[in-house]
Amino acid sequence: MRHLGITTSFLCLLAGTPLVNAQVPQANVYFGLGTAHADSSNQTIDPLGIGIFRTTPKITGLFGTVGGGLMLTSHFGAGAQFSWRTGTGDYAGVNYRPMFYDFNGIWQPIKSKRFVPEIQAGIGGASVRFSANTTQCDQLTGCSTVNLGSESSSHFQTHLAAAARLYVTPRLFIRPAVDAHYVNNFFQFGSNWVPEYSLGVGYSFGGE
Repeated sequence: MRHLGITTSFLCLLAGTPLVNAQVPQANVYFGLGTAHADSSNQTIDPLGIGIFRTTPKITGLFGTVGGGLMLTSHFGAGAQFSWRTGTGDYAGVNYRPMFYDFNGIWQPIKSKRFVPEIQAGIGGASVRFSANTTQCDQLTGCSTVNLGSESSSHFQTHLAAAARLYVTPRLFIRPAVDAHYVNNFFQFGSNWVPEYSLGVGYSFGGE
């Protein structure tokens, strides 16, 4: 009976070991501001068909980024990210707003209490939304702005990113990041590559 009791205790200890050493998943969410860039296609177009030709622009301006990740181990996890131009820009006489979304694998090569670098790679999509307004005037009602409608152009993209979480408290972090979007057939602009630079703030949940 004594041997049976020792064996039972040993088996219980082994069964409990994985629970003690199990990795608690860590979730990270963040929001950032920055900019993205792509060259102009240098085409001259008349998108409204009114006889006024203008050159297509570059991608510039202020971009917002929101994203998050779930680290399943100390080094590997998965996440998603969405970034967009916060305001519309002028695209040869019409308004435009580019947006990028992607789903990524995440690799953390090292991890410390204050500094956690990460590499992301994944796939997603890019969309450029166009809209146009015109001013119409009438002798009775005066002038008013008329929305001519909107349409969008969607593209497949691959995504690479390098970032770091710099913890200012055990949970709150600052996140500088460099993203590279490769957009398939991004003919509205002069390059399929769209680099993006941002600085964000975030928060971590769980983990050890």
